[in-house]
Amino acid sequence: MSEVVVAKRYADALYQSGNEKGTIDELVEEFRTLKTVFENNQQLVPFLSHPRLSMDDKKAFVAKTFNSCSVLVVNTLKLLVERHRINLLPAIVDEFVDRVNESRGLGEATIYSVRELSSEELSNLEKSVAKRFGKQSVIFTPVVDPSILGGIKIRMGNTIIDGTISSKLERIERSMKLANN
Repeated sequence: MSEVVVAKRYADALYQSGNEKGTIDELVEEFRTLKTVFENNQQLVPFLSHPRLSMDDKKAFVAKTFNSCSVLVVNTLKLLVERHRINLLPAIVDEFVDRVNESRGLGEATIYSVRELSSEELSNLEKSVAKRFGKQSVIFTPVVDPSILGGIKIRMGNTIIDGTISSKLERIERSMKLANN
């Protein structure tokens, strides 16, 4: 079974459980924090996957290390360790957050610009992007990227809207090369 399918199944189960208990917002917050912890500590997954460490020791480590998290989060981590799928945590978190956002009509997008955008500019872009993608609202993660020279690029899921000067120059260059051949 592919990792994406497995991640979606775990995310769906987490969503259903969180929805039943009314703890969706808390779960999103905790899982986003966990994803950051696992991304910043590259030795965590290999440690929790090491064959010489007993399963009881791994679970005890998870329980002790993540004791400030909710029971559902700790139990999910233990289950992932037990089933040798702890490496899927970032994908599961992404799928879970996508599922929550989808249920609320929200979208998350990264917006690249050559300078920091004002709140008014972001608000106007949010309205037009939300309308284009059929969402109630969009949450932007702004990224300043001087290499784009000007304009903006928006990435939402697998879709990229590229209105940057650098990409327009690249298209012109390609068309000129094709014309010369």
